[in-house]
Amino acid sequence: MDVSEEADLLQNVPLFSGLSASERKLLAFTSQLHCFAPGDALMRKGEPADCAYVILEGEAEVLGATSAGDFVVATLGRNSMPGEIGVFTDAPRNATVRAKGAVRALRISPEVFLKLASGRPDRALQVMRQLSSLIANDLRTIAALKGELQKALAGSRHAG
Repeated sequence: MDVSEEADLLQNVPLFSGLSASERKLLAFTSQLHCFAPGDALMRKGEPADCAYVILEGEAEVLGATSAGDFVVATLGRNSMPGEIGVFTDAPRNATVRAKGAVRALRISPEVFLKLASGRPDRALQVMRQLSSLIANDLRTIAALKGELQKALAGSRHAG
């Protein structure tokens, strides 16, 4: 896959859809293509957020951890961008993401990502909207999980 093909694929990533063709080409040129085998970690919980990835091919799993072991919280596919929140917040990774099968992904440095995301006011607004949408979706998921957990706990009290 060459830089032009990678740049074309970046147009389908919501955070980069507002970039010009030349900006997407610059992003592809300054990014590194990584291939992950099934089970390989793209990132691990607690590590520094030193990049974001754009999944070009394959699927990755976001893992949650409990005392009983890891469990899959979400599956990310093509055009997903794990790690973007950590890059914005400069905080350690809040989850482990591993390749479900073979994954090809572009590794984007924080410097390039932040420069492109904030280069123009209209682009910064688009990025804020995309991130707000992600956060709102996560909050809905948390609320639904909390409701399911409360039902399960109430059911176990009545059964015991």
